[in-house]
Amino acid sequence: MPQPVWWLVQAAVLVALIWRFAAWIPVTLSVLAQVYVLLMRGTPIVVQVMFIYFALPLIINLRIDGFTAATFTLMINSGAYIAEIVRAGLQSVPKGLQEAGQAMGLPFYKILAFIIGPVALRRMIPTMGNQCIISLKDSSLFIVIGVAELTRQGQEIIAGNFRAVEIWSAVAIIYLIMTGFIALVLKFVEHRTRIL
Repeated sequence: MPQPVWWLVQAAVLVALIWRFAAWIPVTLSVLAQVYVLLMRGTPIVVQVMFIYFALPLIINLRIDGFTAATFTLMINSGAYIAEIVRAGLQSVPKGLQEAGQAMGLPFYKILAFIIGPVALRRMIPTMGNQCIISLKDSSLFIVIGVAELTRQGQEIIAGNFRAVEIWSAVAIIYLIMTGFIALVLKFVEHRTRIL
């Protein structure tokens, strides 16, 4: 059977399955999302980066460099926490706001965008900021796969001049400056979005 015909047959089967089991799609996606969040939140980020850097290339037969593995790990790890932050923020909004939007005859997407969304966003800002700070500090763990991040650079400088106190103090101050900047931006955003 020629390749394009085979692709057409596969696409037709996929469309038929989706049409037949359309009611199960939201349930399936929900279960997959819950498994993803459970897996990412239940395993240490060091194990995740080691798996992506060392084990995944063996499984898919593709070499992944350290920076890509670190970036991908940070994305999937933070994604699980951010998904929970967004879920909790949306669920924290009183049901009365949605009912008020429905009483005004608004479609659900407008209720979400203009009524529920802004309230939930204000509630999510502090935890989103904390997650940014945690992700920044978690990047220091990627030293285990040789990624040249700040902690690794400090370690290499110490190997050359043996001045551990000064170098680790400088590394700590640089992290403190970066996390302090994020905290200041977070305070500004919180102030700008507060309800008067």
